[in-house]
Amino acid sequence: MSALLKLLCPSICAESVPQVDIADLKRRGIRALLLDLDNTLVRWKGWEIAPEVAAWVKEALAQGMKICVVSNTRSPKRLRQVSETLGIAHVKRGAKPRRGGFREALKLLDAQPGETAVIGDQVFTDILGGNRLGALTVLVRPMHRREFFGTKISRLFERVVLRLLDRRGMLRRCGLESPAAGEHLTEADSQKKPEQ
Repeated sequence: MSALLKLLCPSICAESVPQVDIADLKRRGIRALLLDLDNTLVRWKGWEIAPEVAAWVKEALAQGMKICVVSNTRSPKRLRQVSETLGIAHVKRGAKPRRGGFREALKLLDAQPGETAVIGDQVFTDILGGNRLGALTVLVRPMHRREFFGTKISRLFERVVLRLLDRRGMLRRCGLESPAAGEHLTEADSQKKPEQ
């Protein structure tokens, strides 16, 4: 049980991609970023990139980061367009939490797992897959409550996992110190923002 929880525990937690500290990642030896698409870079099924997300990606590239989007989306056209708009690579059919899509991305970026961070909004795809890969993992809050039905179900289990991690003190290293703090990562509408 302890080994499984370790695989589900993020290294870092952040409210959103723009809140991820690029300088901190560089201090940790990170030079490659594997980013999730839906509810991480854009809303689920969304095409529009928020200016702050675009600015963060631009800054990461300027600081020498290599970046690739690894997504389970069934919309390769949208994945390609978002990636091209941001000027970064992408991998179709990521099949997360399997490692194949991540490994393909590492090959594209000429990077090793130990110098890579996986950033995403889901524990059972992004964090589990990234930890299995041996990468640093960053859990961000979902951009919006609207998402795939299967993801909504996995969020229920996600809450349980975050509470278990918290009880064992494992979330303190990523900046979460109570179940209530963990809720903000799974309840995207707890502080509902107006539709854009």
